[in-house]
Amino acid sequence: MKRRLAVLLPFVFLATFAVRAMAQTPPAQTPPAAPRGNAQQTLPPPQETEVWEPVPPVVTPGASYGMPPSDAIVLFDGKNLDEWVTTSDKSPAKWTVHDGVVTVAKRTGNIETKRTFKNYQLHIEWQIPEAITGNDQARGNSGVFLASTGNGDAGYELQVLDSYNNKTYVNGQAASIYKQFIPLANAMRKPGEWQTYDVVWTAPTFNADGSLKTPAYVTAFHNGVLAQDHVQLKGETVFRGKPEYKAYDRAPIKLQDHGDPSPAISFRNIWVRELK
Repeated sequence: MKRRLAVLLPFVFLATFAVRAMAQTPPAQTPPAAPRGNAQQTLPPPQETEVWEPVPPVVTPGASYGMPPSDAIVLFDGKNLDEWVTTSDKSPAKWTVHDGVVTVAKRTGNIETKRTFKNYQLHIEWQIPEAITGNDQARGNSGVFLASTGNGDAGYELQVLDSYNNKTYVNGQAASIYKQFIPLANAMRKPGEWQTYDVVWTAPTFNADGSLKTPAYVTAFHNGVLAQDHVQLKGETVFRGKPEYKAYDRAPIKLQDHGDPSPAISFRNIWVRELK
């Protein structure tokens, strides 16, 4: 019996040592599961998102801010009013050209362009006299009608007014879409200084039966400050009541002889770029 135990003891020792060694050996790390799909997805070549046509036309910008670019139609360059007529009877415009500007000749009526337009970019500069008088709406009042749809004040008006320290209803101050949209800011310079409007006009379109197809939109900058941000017009400008649309195709741009008793305002450097 002792002999048998002596033979078995080395095997027992080895088995015990093996069990202890296995207990001290850290478990094997389980490899992470493979991600679903292709982790290294192949991106398409950059040429798939490159567009080469149509090529935009080359337009040479003006030599300085406000100067007409190469594709502009110059409506007033300080020399004459050959591009303008009196709105009421289409006779030659009677406003006064002097010193490179045109000044409203009060009580001679609104003037409008001989040409008609649809969608366009407009640049126009205007000046309130330094010795302006009056207040509220009777102080340097005029307007730029982005589409003149008839005699008088028919159309869509971007307001011109002395809004430098002059309180009035805010949808009638300078750079408002008159009686429709308040300007985002009052960027008015002092009387005697030149103001600028830079406007993008998207004309309304109409169905064959005269109903509205798409509305008009206006973006306008006053002295480089955003005043109207692609606003959707409710219709033509009206002094009383609610605006509504009336079908038309193309229209002139019109400047208003308002008739308020304050000294007459002036305009200069007027040009337009037709947009397709």
